[in-house]
Amino acid sequence: MLAAEAGASRNTLNAYETDLRGASAILSGELASAERADLEKLGGHWADLARSTVARKAAALRRFFGFLADEGLRGDDPSAALPRPGSDRPLPKTLSHADIARMFEALDREVATQKPLAFRMAALVELLYGSGMRASELVSLPRAAVRQGSPFLILTGKGGRERLVPISDRALAAVEKWREHVPDDARWLFPSGKKHLSRIRLYQLVKELAAKSGIPPERVSPHVLRHAFATHLLEGGADLRTLQTLLGHADIATTQIYTHVDSARLVALVNARHPLVDAPGRGA
Repeated sequence: MLAAEAGASRNTLNAYETDLRGASAILSGELASAERADLEKLGGHWADLARSTVARKAAALRRFFGFLADEGLRGDDPSAALPRPGSDRPLPKTLSHADIARMFEALDREVATQKPLAFRMAALVELLYGSGMRASELVSLPRAAVRQGSPFLILTGKGGRERLVPISDRALAAVEKWREHVPDDARWLFPSGKKHLSRIRLYQLVKELAAKSGIPPERVSPHVLRHAFATHLLEGGADLRTLQTLLGHADIATTQIYTHVDSARLVALVNARHPLVDAPGRGA
């Protein structure tokens, strides 16, 4: 159902499978016939987990039991007994403009060596920070996805949704330099063996670049670069709807978390633009 009707991505399907199999193992393989008391036991097993993890696991099980009830496989839905830890969504980690500048300085030093893998790293980082792609979207780009002279590419993101992504001139130039080293018969822009570069390897490469930049590697990941892309665009004046489109968020509520990151700019905006700021007898 998740694949055929909801259009869930492979990563989402894997996450659901992991959570459902984990819960089933705790309940001795009797998940589908579990009663309220059984589900209350799960809360005890999850007591030491982060609230966000418990919320995710409980959401997967609620979806599962809802499916069983909708399909007539159960006459009841016991999922009300699952814990509801509430939302405790942390602010996204991001990087300052200075951090990004240091990473690109390190990248320039690497590119100066003229080594093919340095060109690959430059293309990866330019696309990550310059377009806000997800790691999975980036590593699986077809070889011909980025076209010379075309400032856009079409991405298929979560749920099979397509979106138009602008590509900067810098990113286009970096991709062209790297493509000179990609075999003509390669299917992917970033091939690795018989497949494409893995997300895990991309994660490792980004952390290696962070270390070369003098930035603690634990502060940097492909997802953090995506957050930096969004945060810096918002600081530059982008509106949330535009950001939602660029990031491929289905719900603008997901995008709204970035408003918490940029509170200083919002205060300055009110002080500078509010109609009463310059009114007689009123101070800023």
